[in-house]
Amino acid sequence: MESRQNSGDATAVALEDERLTLRQRPTPLALTMSAMIYLAGGASAAMPTVTPLRTRFDADRPVIGMVHLPPLPGTPACDGDRDAVRTRALEDARRLEAGGIDGLVLENFGDAPFHPDDVPKHTVAEMTAVATEVTDAVDVPVGINVLRNDADAALSVAAAVDADFVRVNVHVGTAATDQGVLEGRAHETLRLRDRIDADVAILADVHVKHATPVGDRSIDRAALEAVERGRADGVIVSGPGTGAETALEAVERVADALSERCSDDSEPPVFVGSGVTTDTVADCFAAGADGVIVGTALKEGAETTNPVSSERVGDLVAARDADSSAD
Repeated sequence: MESRQNSGDATAVALEDERLTLRQRPTPLALTMSAMIYLAGGASAAMPTVTPLRTRFDADRPVIGMVHLPPLPGTPACDGDRDAVRTRALEDARRLEAGGIDGLVLENFGDAPFHPDDVPKHTVAEMTAVATEVTDAVDVPVGINVLRNDADAALSVAAAVDADFVRVNVHVGTAATDQGVLEGRAHETLRLRDRIDADVAILADVHVKHATPVGDRSIDRAALEAVERGRADGVIVSGPGTGAETALEAVERVADALSERCSDDSEPPVFVGSGVTTDTVADCFAAGADGVIVGTALKEGAETTNPVSSERVGDLVAARDADSSAD
């Protein structure tokens, strides 16, 4: 009787061990990357060094333009014309570069309503195809943002096409949005970047637009946690929505908080992420921003879904340069 009971206990323990092993068993991608790490020097091989955001741009105060993709195949508003999507993306990217832009972000803006976290595989495939053509067509740094908050997909696309950075809407913390409650996955994003050996910087929103932060964490505290605990390479401060002006006080608070806690060499850059125009770009830099991300103001007629206007790009870059000369 006692022997049978001991045998049963041993079996139960063995089953539990197997269950835990299965739960922790890496995915095929992880197995492949683990093998690569082993062949490169074993599990103790050094993790990749990510090129700092500040050194990726030729300008000291970069202006980054948005390539807002039309609805991709598989989304409600898509008409199924893949060629039209790629043609528009290439035209916008080339117009941004022709106007003197310092970098650009490729984003699936037209895919609303957005998946909260993981987008379908066909979205990743479509964005990779478009991003490949865009990175081949321009000579400025390119970033990837997969809405609403699929950092793993963005990082995977960026690594595949040799892009420079990703934008992550909710990197740490929690936000209430029209897609529901979004939670940061910094722990997954950083481990994926290490696993696939990607020299891709992470530009994280703090108190992201079209969202309400859960809890009473101040924006400067959120920025510090994104950098210190989430290991973001830079942060973005935005207004309440696309094209909405960003509060300069918030920019100042974030810039001051990071400046106080970081050395000059390691201080992550602060970008203003919405509402930047030719009239406000100088104020953004005066408030402590290191760069700006601009979409709506660079479009024909200042309409977010319109094509990019090279003339409007040139005007905004000139306003930035005029302010730099005044310094």
